[in-house]
Amino acid sequence: MMTMADRWLLPDGIEEVLPPGAWQIEDLRRQLLDLYCSWGYELVIPPQIQYLESLAAGVGQDLTLQTFKLTDQLTGRTMGLVADTTPAVARIDAHTLGAEGPSRLCYAGRVFHTRPANPGASRTPIQVGAELYGHAGIESDIEVISLMLETLISSGVNNITLDLGHVDIFRQLTLAAGLDEEQQDELFEALQRKSATEVDAFVSHHVQEAVLAHMLRELPELAGDETVLDRATGILAAAPEPVRVALENLKALSERIKAAYPEVNCYFDLGELRGYNYHTGVVFAAYVPQLGQAVAKGGRYDGIGEVFGRARPATGFSTDLGLLLQLVGPAEKKTGKILAPADAPMAEVRKLRNAGEQVVQVLPGMMQEPIAAGCDRILQQTSAGWVISSLTDS
Repeated sequence: MMTMADRWLLPDGIEEVLPPGAWQIEDLRRQLLDLYCSWGYELVIPPQIQYLESLAAGVGQDLTLQTFKLTDQLTGRTMGLVADTTPAVARIDAHTLGAEGPSRLCYAGRVFHTRPANPGASRTPIQVGAELYGHAGIESDIEVISLMLETLISSGVNNITLDLGHVDIFRQLTLAAGLDEEQQDELFEALQRKSATEVDAFVSHHVQEAVLAHMLRELPELAGDETVLDRATGILAAAPEPVRVALENLKALSERIKAAYPEVNCYFDLGELRGYNYHTGVVFAAYVPQLGQAVAKGGRYDGIGEVFGRARPATGFSTDLGLLLQLVGPAEKKTGKILAPADAPMAEVRKLRNAGEQVVQVLPGMMQEPIAAGCDRILQQTSAGWVISSLTDS
């Protein structure tokens, strides 16, 4: 039984946001949505609770495990709280909007995780991001990556490293090697651990063709700056055509990004398989020196709308507003409010508020001093009428 002292406690990973931090989050949310609007992205607000089938469609088991589940009292069906906004936006694009050409959508809202994504992370992050549907070329990947970088830069984040990979390299090599789904999962786990020893042992046991075995063994080592792509071109020269196309796309993409954002460092990891269960092409993430996790991430996930009746090329990214604010530091307390006495005419107070001023009116019977916090001016009645003067001079 919960005691009186326990009732104010919140579950681990669930937090409330107090002033001035709440205003800082809201200001940044508005700033980023205005940024996306300037790029032609339309705002959508998906429901935060949906049938489980919709939430889990096409995104793999990892997201299903992160989803809070409950029973709909009206239908008896299982519902879930949104753990990632992308499937909901894909449903909107495929089923609700039905656009034939490119569709640019953005969003900002809380998502809910059964477990924190990283130690100390919130289980209710405020996810903000953008999705571009209906175009399969690298131009849309470049646009989305550029918008992700603009999101970070406009938020005050600097010293950004852009991590680039391509899941089709691993996928095509394992298909060529004849690995079944279980074997692919085993090799995937070894690559995620960056364990060259485990990869070598697996390949020795399961891959007979010498050239393919060599290429798979090299994947954990194909990580670093732009020279990695040149090395990979030689090592993977005998790979299936889609692998060579993936390398060419990575090179072209990085050249365009570096030309537009010379201050951003590019890092390539051809063994990076983040989101492998639903990504189909380029994967990317942004890192900063002071944080041991990605501050923003995304990738291409063509065909995600197929489960909703219409497969569409798609690419997008997301980030967490709370994480961004953790990097840029706490907000300064807002000042510049006007203190209005209890007897100030509402017309005078309204006129000031309509002019964009923050006005705090003293309530009858309340002392003025505690309310004056954050105020630097006061509305006073004089022989000339109601005027504003410095609070320190009053």
